[in-house]
Amino acid sequence: MTFGKGKYTYELVDWQAKYPDGWSPVEVNGLAVDSQDRLYAFNTGDYPLTVFDRGGNLLNTWGKGFFEHNHGALIGPDDCIYYADDGNHTVNKLTLDGKLLMTLGKKGQPSDTGFSWVTETGERRDFMEALTSTKRGGPPFNAPTGVALSASGEIYVSDGYGNARVHKFSPDGKLLLSWGEPGKGPGQFIVPHAIAIDKQGRVLVADRHNNRIQIFDADGKYLTEWNDVILPTDIFIDADQIVYVSELHPRLSIFDIDGNLLARWGNEGRTKEDPLFVTLHSVVADSRGDIYVAEVMGIYQGNPFLDTRKTRMIQKFARKT
Repeated sequence: MTFGKGKYTYELVDWQAKYPDGWSPVEVNGLAVDSQDRLYAFNTGDYPLTVFDRGGNLLNTWGKGFFEHNHGALIGPDDCIYYADDGNHTVNKLTLDGKLLMTLGKKGQPSDTGFSWVTETGERRDFMEALTSTKRGGPPFNAPTGVALSASGEIYVSDGYGNARVHKFSPDGKLLLSWGEPGKGPGQFIVPHAIAIDKQGRVLVADRHNNRIQIFDADGKYLTEWNDVILPTDIFIDADQIVYVSELHPRLSIFDIDGNLLARWGNEGRTKEDPLFVTLHSVVADSRGDIYVAEVMGIYQGNPFLDTRKTRMIQKFARKT
């Protein structure tokens, strides 16, 4: 089965991630690819990081007891892992085998932004009510969501579920600047959920619940925005400056660097019992142009089709040449 169009046509591969002992995660929160095209899947559950070859064979697993709730991640040109942990409010840099090199933020100490999962009377807020409870932008971090690197190694963080800011750090972890406040205007955010940097040094932020991607210069100056997205969850920019966006809608969109749509597909022609996508949360492409997407299905616990979808938590689309 093929998807997309023109140069951006892909075939859905009969590909399954071979997890340990038949185990399967409820959520795959993030994906990253290293210089050898090995796929790193950041999961919720007993195996928080699993590493696969191109065929889906398990190469390694580690991180139990270290990750609290991993979220957006990338592997930099230095072949180091950079990931945001929205569970313990930190951003971390590690080697590919799990040696901790740097931590940004204070573990278990969220910044004060007014965000809360409960009301003043102690009642649990629903998800959207909680997300809109953020009253002000705060310092790093409150449930950070994504990490990006500039060409010179500066670290940018989207922050996050409990904040409404982007933070820029030096390569050695010094905070250089922050920008953003809750809201719908330029430079404001409702759940800045992912972040990426293009070759021009522009900062692309998935402003999820404003249904847009905002674009800034390296110092946080608002430049423009793309509005042809619905609940964008992740952004990946490849070496040719093609932009891949996963959307919670759910669908996958591919743009050129100026925001022109090149290809898009979702659940067209599928039944509710057998959707192609359920809750897209992450996207990455390898050096051959093949795309991997991952889903979070925890919110669908109890649905009858969930068990049948566990083997499709990660899907692969091979680019046709």
